[in-house]
Amino acid sequence: MTIKVGDNMPEGRFTIMKADGPGSLSSKELFDGKKVVLFSVPGAFTPTCSRDHLPGFIEKAEAIKAKGVDTIACMAVNDAFVMGAWGKQAGADGKVLMLADGNGDYTRALDLVLDGTGFGLGMRGKRFALIVDNGKVTQAFIEEAGQFKVSSADNVLAHL
Repeated sequence: MTIKVGDNMPEGRFTIMKADGPGSLSSKELFDGKKVVLFSVPGAFTPTCSRDHLPGFIEKAEAIKAKGVDTIACMAVNDAFVMGAWGKQAGADGKVLMLADGNGDYTRALDLVLDGTGFGLGMRGKRFALIVDNGKVTQAFIEEAGQFKVSSADNVLAHL
């Protein structure tokens, strides 16, 4: 069943790039005792994701964190090397934590899989944003296919 308001975030692991190479971060480490904005994009370096989605959260990071958010995290079904390079290129360091869900395990646990095989992308994650407080979803903004409205940094900020 698709993740929704009131649900606890599933257990799982993400890969992140550290100074010395790939590292691991559990969902408990990410969410427990914290207020987190988790947003997902279908793919790093793709047009809407690179032009609008990630840059919006980078630009609004200070305002979002001023509303009591501890972490802003961007997730995609990409590997940690790609997510690290994309974050670096976009200027996400210190603003948005880049999470790789390389095999799509966490995306499947959320039941937010996007079938991009028709575009040569394989199975990816839907575009969405979640506000998570101590592991529980308090707001869920899941986009319809091909849309970019409700998961934007501006909309998330308006709901904090």
